[in-house]
Amino acid sequence: MINRSRRGFFTRKQLSPQSRLPWIKDENTFTDHCLRCNACIDACQTKVIIKGDGGFPVIDFHHGEGECSFCYQCAEVCPEPLFELQHQLPWTQIATINSSCMALNNIECRSCGDQCEIQAIRFALQIGKVAQPVINSADCSGCGACISGCPVAAIEMITP
Repeated sequence: MINRSRRGFFTRKQLSPQSRLPWIKDENTFTDHCLRCNACIDACQTKVIIKGDGGFPVIDFHHGEGECSFCYQCAEVCPEPLFELQHQLPWTQIATINSSCMALNNIECRSCGDQCEIQAIRFALQIGKVAQPVINSADCSGCGACISGCPVAAIEMITP
């Protein structure tokens, strides 16, 4: 009988949408061929790429400038063919707001909207409540600026 804790050691860890680098072809190729050389970490203009589990580079919007600028430097410096071409979408992740959002709990806050340069987060007025955040998923680039701006960590990335 195989010890389940040992089996977990050999299985691939799937990256969460929030931690996935932009333009990665697929997770399996990435985990099989990434050299963990830190070239992408060093090249990241906004310093949101950090060393994650097992030394693999991951995106963490709570580090550096808190957002991906889609500069493509991570892909350009990578010695392995892990990335799609820049003219393709960097990823399909979008922001979502959970129930700990201050505005959803009737406390005035527009931090996420203030951080969203492309204005994918708007605020809907409601009688008797503070303005409620609404994310236009068609406009959201998944850059993460809203995550670092949220005072209660109510925003996360999902893949629709």
